[in-house]
Amino acid sequence: MNTKAFIFDLDGVIVDTAKYHYLAWKKIADKLAIEFTLEHNELLKGVSRVRSLDIILDLGKIEASQEDKDKWLLEKNENYLSYLVDMDDSEILPGVLPILKYLKEKKQLIALGSASKNARPILEKTGTLDYFDAIVDGNDVSNAKPDPEVFLLAAKLLGIKPEDSVVFEDSVAGIQAANIGGMLSVGIGEASTLHEAKHIFKDFTEIDKTFIDNLLKD
Repeated sequence: MNTKAFIFDLDGVIVDTAKYHYLAWKKIADKLAIEFTLEHNELLKGVSRVRSLDIILDLGKIEASQEDKDKWLLEKNENYLSYLVDMDDSEILPGVLPILKYLKEKKQLIALGSASKNARPILEKTGTLDYFDAIVDGNDVSNAKPDPEVFLLAAKLLGIKPEDSVVFEDSVAGIQAANIGGMLSVGIGEASTLHEAKHIFKDFTEIDKTFIDNLLKD
């Protein structure tokens, strides 16, 4: 049996914090009188905080100084963190824990590869931190997905080659990053959106042990 790197994105894959990001950004948008809907929020999936703000400002056709942008970025993060205070293991998405446990049983290596700068506190609050052999988050990389930097660094930390790495992602940019990095991409979400992924599942409840076993044989 091969040892592989199993790399998980965080938001929308392990936990559903997308709703909190949306609420935090909506507060900023409302303050600036910019219409910001859940549909608009899809544009921010897998995108860095700085780029997300630029997208929202573009929606409102607003030009801003760097000073104002820095202030709003800080404010957004404070809004977001305030929603995370009461977070617990009930926020873990269905089917994730059995897969993490099975990978551990199989003595596979697990990493987090996320654009979030709040990854560690989220993993701590949900009781999932100990499953991860390496954590690469927004504090460790300078290039946002679809640049594969976050996943390549995760594989490197685990001592595994990119071609022996499997990435679980819910965003188009994340799937593209995995593919560009020469890794096997597994999309979590809608097939119509994530059609570039090698395998696609609606959520982790659709992934069984046989699927993992087959990945380990390859």
